[in-house]
Amino acid sequence: MDPKFTNYRMGEPGLEAAYPADRNVPDYAPPAPPVRPQQHELQPGEVEVLKVSGKSRPSSVAGAIAGVVRQAGRVEIQAIGAGATNQAIKAVAIARGYLISSGIDIVCIPAFIDVTIDDEERTAIKLLVERRPGYGVQ
Repeated sequence: MDPKFTNYRMGEPGLEAAYPADRNVPDYAPPAPPVRPQQHELQPGEVEVLKVSGKSRPSSVAGAIAGVVRQAGRVEIQAIGAGATNQAIKAVAIARGYLISSGIDIVCIPAFIDVTIDDEERTAIKLLVERRPGYGVQ
């Protein structure tokens, strides 16, 4: 084994000169897990909003959609631009596959909405995704 890759703490030769035994070398500590921002409780009638960009991974968005639909029954997805809309639609299709195995089917209701970004009005696509009425587990 190459001496520069041996573990000096285990008494293996190689790095004693670089790391003398009397030197205080801290042990490795794994990084702390990311802290999720505290989410507020949704009031009755409120819908969780997921914002999708053209760089969003459809499988990740699909997992979020499936989780929110399982918990709240509906989710709103917002996308601005063709790339973001494409990723959002793919995510809805993937989420449907995730949920159908649990006996939950979903429907998607598209609409246009106006959103303000940096004091500028933009038109976005809104996809309201909710459980399909009268299908499977409610």
